[in-house]
Amino acid sequence: MKLKKININLAKALEEQELAEPRAIQKQTFGTIKSGADCVIEAPKSEGKTTTIVINVIQRLEKAFQQSPRALIFVESKEKVQEMEELFEKYGNYTDLRVYGVHEKGDVDYDKNVISAGIDVLIGTPGKLNDMFATAGFDVNQLKMFVVDDAEALLKLRHDGKIVRISDSVQKSQRILFTDVLSARVESLADRIMTEPFVFEFADEENDQ
Repeated sequence: MKLKKININLAKALEEQELAEPRAIQKQTFGTIKSGADCVIEAPKSEGKTTTIVINVIQRLEKAFQQSPRALIFVESKEKVQEMEELFEKYGNYTDLRVYGVHEKGDVDYDKNVISAGIDVLIGTPGKLNDMFATAGFDVNQLKMFVVDDAEALLKLRHDGKIVRISDSVQKSQRILFTDVLSARVESLADRIMTEPFVFEFADEENDQ
């Protein structure tokens, strides 16, 4: 994929998955996300938000390191957890990043054992992540990326308290919100957990052509 200073192995993996040309959301946000700045990114469904998350997490983390998660990703459902895990497997096949997903239907003790053994990327639903962070005692100071996918959908389900609670426990980390709609709820969440974030807004590429 033709992105400025993209990791060579990541670019190779993306091209093997026939992602040689970046979409607008990937091209225009790549440098800002790579810099570690906070971002709010609005784009319609099917415009590549989930792929953008995976690409940038792989780019920033690069390889396995220590034991505690360095990227935390909130998603709406078990299905979204599995979808993102599959994308990490496809686009991260030239890295040894350890990716693990949790949701309400998983086994709590098994999840804790896997995570305590060492992972780099933790994907999960807000309820499950909140429960695990409250009881497992993870070292949140290692987090480099705090990412919320489908923010508006999660806020409609009243998960804002769980997201804020975990965010408040993290002293320093890049925070990124992805959303279909830049609603008042999303703006309020950004105000609570971010400081002067960059805001990106994208229209439907197909409708713009």
